[in-house]
Amino acid sequence: MTRYPRDMRGHGATPPAANWPGGAKIAVQIVLNYEEGGENNILHGDPASEAFLSEITGAQPWPGQRHWNMETIYEYGARAGFWRVHRLLSDVPITVYGVATALVRGPEQLAAMQASGWEIASHGLKWIEHKDMDPEEERAQIREAIRLHTEVTGAPPRGWYTGRCSMNTVDLAAEEGDFAYIADSYADDLPYWTRAGGKDQLIVPYTMDCNDMRFAIQAGFTTGDQFESYLKDSFDMLYEEGEAGAPKMLSIGLHCRLIGRPGRAMALKRVLDHMRAHDGVWFATREQIADHWAREHPARAEVRPSEMDRAAFVEAFGGIFEHSPWIAEGAHALELGPAHDSAAGVHNALARVFRSADADRRLGVLTAHPDLAGKLAAAERLTAESTAEQSSAGLDALTDAERTTFTELNDAYTEKFGFPFIIAVRDHDKASIMQAFRDRLDNDRDAEFAEACRQVERIAELRLRDKLGA
Repeated sequence: MTRYPRDMRGHGATPPAANWPGGAKIAVQIVLNYEEGGENNILHGDPASEAFLSEITGAQPWPGQRHWNMETIYEYGARAGFWRVHRLLSDVPITVYGVATALVRGPEQLAAMQASGWEIASHGLKWIEHKDMDPEEERAQIREAIRLHTEVTGAPPRGWYTGRCSMNTVDLAAEEGDFAYIADSYADDLPYWTRAGGKDQLIVPYTMDCNDMRFAIQAGFTTGDQFESYLKDSFDMLYEEGEAGAPKMLSIGLHCRLIGRPGRAMALKRVLDHMRAHDGVWFATREQIADHWAREHPARAEVRPSEMDRAAFVEAFGGIFEHSPWIAEGAHALELGPAHDSAAGVHNALARVFRSADADRRLGVLTAHPDLAGKLAAAERLTAESTAEQSSAGLDALTDAERTTFTELNDAYTEKFGFPFIIAVRDHDKASIMQAFRDRLDNDRDAEFAEACRQVERIAELRLRDKLGA
């Protein structure tokens, strides 16, 4: 594997400005999963009973049998839990992840969702596992989910979340649906674009931590105040970041059969009161967030070094280390991925090749650099980058006295070490360069060789920032 598909970089240290409406400091996005009636059940043509996300922690499927206790726990979500949550959230813009077959079996609940103006996104055809499903079978299920959702709600879904997904889900959903967003990701606090299904697809990530599912797993929440405390802490942290100028999105996941229980619903009520007591809170559906993000930060064509072929990569980066394209050739052969599609990422790959080279090859890179007095300029052998760098420090316009001093220092330096004096001139002015010259002449060769290599890497870093942005 020479190309790593996972994106470990994301928005990086400085995420894009969310610019939430009204200057909001935080976007609060609440999801209500409506799955009751769409779960595994032999009545639904499934091979076994449901075993996931219920009060029966650690439940196992019952092949070929119905599970009375499990069925009635799910029924509670539709019969009682939904209505309790609806009363709490009827005036809040939330998103429903609606399993298509569950919506078919809950017409009154569906009517209440629509009367409240809630967004109803697709949660798939059935609330079942997809990890072992053949891609074409999963594609067919996605198509049928969209068709049935449109039939039962009156409009096609603009958002998609499978949940119990496969490695193919995002690509298949992007191919099959014209979705404003897909939510099968837990990778960020902000929306982001990815390539899926052959196009740019917006991802509005979901959550596993701010999620009442943790009432139904081992080592999860056991009391309402634990859930309440965690949600408040999450809100407070993100609100503080928003006040500091970096607004994010708080995603909260709820399930009718879980949060709908009285002892948990009260915790949700207190959390809502806490959030409403703050100014600058935007309660929004995922659809609203997706549309806002697409307007503020539309998908754009970007240089993706990890996707370049060898020739294009070497053409783009072969001169970053002075006259040493072999470094770019070696970097292209490394395991590159989205994390390398930045100045820092390309620099890391190039520097790895440089550092791993033997001393003779690294010495060749050092000797490829011009001396600071600009002797090579007259022969027009400076690269464009070197010309600009020397100019930035005024080294292309030395006085006679300065040139004499630099030449004397340079001659002493090259005689002692066997390679030219190298320094990232954009970090200095003429005076500090002159002082560094004198200071480094006192080094032994090993120490100075190491320092010169560090300076070469720094020069490469600055060049890449110019080329790709910081």
